[in-house]
Amino acid sequence: MKNIAENNLVRFINIAKKKDGMFANFRVKGVRGGVLFSASIAVDMAAVPAVDTASDSLEKIIEECAKVAIREVKKTEFHFEGLTAV
Repeated sequence: MKNIAENNLVRFINIAKKKDGMFANFRVKGVRGGVLFSASIAVDMAAVPAVDTASDSLEKIIEECAKVAIREVKKTEFHFEGLTAV
């Protein structure tokens, strides 16, 4: 249960071109520490050092972006925003 790639689902959605750059979009669903979670992740392809969008295949680009997405989800810490009014 410690390896997010083995027990949780990381699904590639699409590649989107925006004015800021090109992004690989993923959806992550899984269980960590008894908590069910889901997240949407957009990885900037220009920020992935192992990717050359001009010469690499689409499969390699998606795989390298997924590795970055998994690494970032693993080390993310969430904070409770709090209740303002009940």
